[in-house]
Amino acid sequence: MAQPTLLEKALFKVKENGFKYTKKREALLNFLIKKNRYTAAREIYEHLNGLFPGLSYDTVYRNLREFVEIGIVEDTDYQGEMKFRFSCSEDFGHHHHFICTVCGKTKEIHMCPMDFFKEQLDDCEIEGHRFELYGRCSDCKKFV
Repeated sequence: MAQPTLLEKALFKVKENGFKYTKKREALLNFLIKKNRYTAAREIYEHLNGLFPGLSYDTVYRNLREFVEIGIVEDTDYQGEMKFRFSCSEDFGHHHHFICTVCGKTKEIHMCPMDFFKEQLDDCEIEGHRFELYGRCSDCKKFV
């Protein structure tokens, strides 16, 4: 039996979390999978509106937020704008990123620094965190 594709895994997770399957949701996820980098909501909206004329920006943004909540899409505030990408973790698990400031490519970081901070904040309740590194990827640093 063939392994499910990333899109199939994501659509299963959508359904598992009580959301209905729609062609629009499939197209949104497929677009993010193909982009494979953080992308502005406006760019996602423009692509989807080309496929589904009349689709509202609010609908696209709401779906992005819902997908972030269930872990299949990741978001970041990059250069003052929220950007979104399909989760680069095959199991949609917790991880962090290096983000290229030139081309936007990301690399998954396979460790979380929170254990270090938990030891220093043992009397506090941590409710969330972000950890991202920025710089030039190996391709872009050649053109400095």
